[in-house]
Amino acid sequence: MSILIITGTGTDVGKTIVTAAVAALAASRGGGVAVVKPAQTGIGADEPGDLATVARLAGLGGDALHEYARYPDPLAPAAAARTSGLPALSLSRVAQRVRELTEQRALVVVEGAGGLLVRYDEDGATLADLARELGAPTLVVADPALGTLNHTALTLESMALRGVELAGVVLGSWPVHEEPDLAMRCNVRDLETLAARPLAGALPAGAGALDPAEFLLAAQAGLSPALGGGFDARAFRERWAR
Repeated sequence: MSILIITGTGTDVGKTIVTAAVAALAASRGGGVAVVKPAQTGIGADEPGDLATVARLAGLGGDALHEYARYPDPLAPAAAARTSGLPALSLSRVAQRVRELTEQRALVVVEGAGGLLVRYDEDGATLADLARELGAPTLVVADPALGTLNHTALTLESMALRGVELAGVVLGSWPVHEEPDLAMRCNVRDLETLAARPLAGALPAGAGALDPAEFLLAAQAGLSPALGGGFDARAFRERWAR
């Protein structure tokens, strides 16, 4: 793949950490990687956003990072643009810029805001529309905890209805310093059933606090071979699933 879209089942599920992990593995292989955050919300003009986290963890320079709009209010992009009085983002223009980046980079990773159907403008354009326009597979980052099954099922169903290709489901934050609870352990098998495929990865909770070398190791262990890592979904399932 030359373009990978990353979405989540909601906010705070680990999208940025998974984005950084995919980018870190791509950078370690060579060939060039770019990371795009179409719209950053809830951050002031001079404050570090999600791309700063990606840069720190994946060791990427500024020329690999692309943010096209920023809004100060912590809202969906369309609402944040409206409340700030700033222009809404054109996802058609984003698609054009992403295509241009593929001429220079082996992989372009696009991280969405919130979930799949968060609105970017008043006409209702969503990340699903961008993925379909680009013909790009979409990786879904899910919370492993109680409540994730409904959120994940709705996301996957929306993707299928819109003709968006699923690249896999990754658990954005799997416990490492404590035992996962019963719901998490049951969710491993049930999430694979929903996706009709093995998990594409599980990143350890707290991975965002690692230094770049440690983070690369975590990415290699936590993402599947299709994403450049060595995650063994079968071994993970046998160890944790109930």
